[in-house]
Amino acid sequence: MLDYDKEADAYDATRGGEPRAAAAADAVLGFVPQEAHTLLDVACGTGIVTRRLATARPGLRVTGLDAAPAMARTAATRLPGAVLLADSRQLPFPDRVFDAVTTVWLLHLVEGPEEVRAIVAECARVLRPGGVYITTVDKAAAHDVGSDIDAVLAPRPRRPAQDRPDHVRAYAAEYDLHPVGMARFRGHGQGRSPRSTSADLRRGWFTMLPPGEPLTERFAAQLELLPDQERPRADPEFTILAFRKPSAE
Repeated sequence: MLDYDKEADAYDATRGGEPRAAAAADAVLGFVPQEAHTLLDVACGTGIVTRRLATARPGLRVTGLDAAPAMARTAATRLPGAVLLADSRQLPFPDRVFDAVTTVWLLHLVEGPEEVRAIVAECARVLRPGGVYITTVDKAAAHDVGSDIDAVLAPRPRRPAQDRPDHVRAYAAEYDLHPVGMARFRGHGQGRSPRSTSADLRRGWFTMLPPGEPLTERFAAQLELLPDQERPRADPEFTILAFRKPSAE
C-alpha cells in the first residue's frame, strides 16, 4: 500500500484534482437527503471532496476524518476545525449521530474482508435511523477501460478486490443497511498514458508488482513499446452504492 503521508502533497495533482473531486461530490450528494444536517466523510484524504460536500450544501455540517496525519493536516486547511485524525475501524463518535456517512475511495485499500466489514459496521453504528451510507466500490475495475494499456497489463497479478459490490452489499445487510441506489461518475484527468503507467509501475502503485522486480520491469518495457506514449487513454468511471438505515418506529 502507498504511504499516504508521503503522497499527501502530490495526491490531488495525480488523482484528477478539482474536476474529479467535483464529479465525486455531485454523485455523493445525489443520495444525501436535502433535510440532512450532518455528514461524516470517513478517510477524507486531502479534503478535496469533503470541502465540496460542505460548500455545495451550506446547511450541511460536514466532518472529515483520516488516519494519515499528513492527509488530515491537508484536509484541515480546507475545513478548519472540522477534520479529525482517527481510524475508520474505530470511529470516535457515539451511536446514531450523523445523517449521512461516506467512504469515498477507502474500502479497496484495506487488507481483508474483516476490515471492510469493520468499517461498514462503524459507519452503520454512527448513522441515525433514516440516515444514508454512501461508498465507492470496485475501484480497481474502474481503471480497466479496454485500452491497449489494459491489454498489456491484463496478465499481471492482482490483489483480491476487497470492495466488490456484492461483498459490500452483503456486509451492509449484516448491519441493517438497505440498498437505495447506485451511480457512476467520471474520474476526470485520470486516463492513463503508457508513459505515466510505466512510471507508476516503477513507483510501486501496482501493489502486486514491487519496483525493480523482473516482472515489473517486463510490464514497463512492454508499455514503452506502445504508440502515443504521452496520450491519455479513456478516463475511469467510478461506481458508488448508497444504503439507508431504517427509520426508528
